[in-house]
Parts: sequence; C-alpha cells; structure tokens
Amino acid sequence: MARLVFRQADGRAVEVVAKPGMSVMEAAVQAGVEGIIGECGGSLSCATCHVHVDPAWFPRLPAYAPHEEDMLDMAMAPPTAQSRLACQIEVTEALDGLILVVPA
Repeated sequence: MARLVFRQADGRAVEVVAKPGMSVMEAAVQAGVEGIIGECGGSLSCATCHVHVDPAWFPRLPAYAPHEEDMLDMAMAPPTAQSRLACQIEVTEALDGLILVVPA
C-alpha cells in the first residue's frame, strides 16, 4: 500500500491509501478527492486529472507517457514544470508519501 497526499487549493491535505498497480487518478477518484475527475478513465484523452507533483518527488516518477505532455496543454490550469496527469502515474510502494497539488 502507498499513502498519497493531495494538497487542495484551500490548503487542506487529503490522504489516500492506494494499492500498488492502480493509477494515482483511480485512487483519487475512488477516494472522492476534489478536483480530480478522470473523465476519460485513464485513456490519456483529457486532462481532468492534472496534478502538480511536489518538486522533491518529481524526479522519482517514471518518464512522461507518449503524448502526456501534449495533453497537459489542454488542462484547465496552466501546466508547470512539475505537471503530470495522475492517470499516467502508477502507484508503487516506492511512492509511499507522494505529495501532489491539485490545481485550483
């Protein structure tokens, strides 16, 4: 299991326990994390699971999926250097404590 921390725009931190193998987006949607919609179900055809990864964690994530950076340009909030689509981040035990910021 891995603990994921989603920081909301209002400063609240929402902790979610996720099973390895699921996506960060799936864990967020199942837990009802505000701001993570996952409209396309993880098929990389929307950007409704856009998150900003804490800078300390960003280098620990796998490389962008093909077309992920292009899809980030479609996000409602402007992407940053630490932007990712939560559907493209697979939960592993190594990500225990991962901090993600949900854009306003």
